Amino acid sequence: MTVRVKICGITSSEQAQMAQQYGADALGLVIYEKSPRYVNLEQAAKIRASITSDCLAIVLLVNPSESLVKQVIEQVKPDFIQFHGDETPEFCHQFDFPFIRAVRMREGLDINAEVAAYSAEGGFLFDAWSDDLYGGTGHSFDWSRLPTTTDYQLILAGGLTAENVNQAVAMTSPYMVDVSGGVESSPGVKDPQKVKAFINEAKKIS
Repeated sequence: MTVRVKICGITSSEQAQMAQQYGADALGLVIYEKSPRYVNLEQAAKIRASITSDCLAIVLLVNPSESLVKQVIEQVKPDFIQFHGDETPEFCHQFDFPFIRAVRMREGLDINAEVAAYSAEGGFLFDAWSDDLYGGTGHSFDWSRLPTTTDYQLILAGGLTAENVNQAVAMTSPYMVDVSGGVESSPGVKDPQKVKAFINEAKKIS
């Protein structure tokens, strides 16, 4: 099965259209004010309107309030919410809305326990650990820590570029790969040639 590609940190409708033109399967919108890729609800809704039905719209949130989650669901209408902070399973499930759970790969993490606790319908996104950042670190982690077979959708993130995504896909057989900084000319500014190269490399061997 061909791996799917998510381009995260989209900040304009023009970027969204460009990424879809090159074959992106999913686009991520970051509603987290500390991120250089932050968009507000109004901007996110405008970008969402430019995402076609054959491309998933995913909103990334970090430790949001209940009211913000409800606003995102009502105003942005994404296909999935990606909870990327320290949200509890109870918090994530209370909205009865499909979500992706980000798993930050700290040392000693029990992946099976994490998966069992969250039962995320949209899958689990594995990202590099940072003491002070929630995603967008630009760093990768030891891919050999990931299970070789799963009964959930495995999404690989963290430090991916056109130069290493081919190897990453071959080694981990993910459902989807997720990239943000690896296809940018500066934070929040996607480089069309990098986006095109990344998507082509990701889908080359699968």
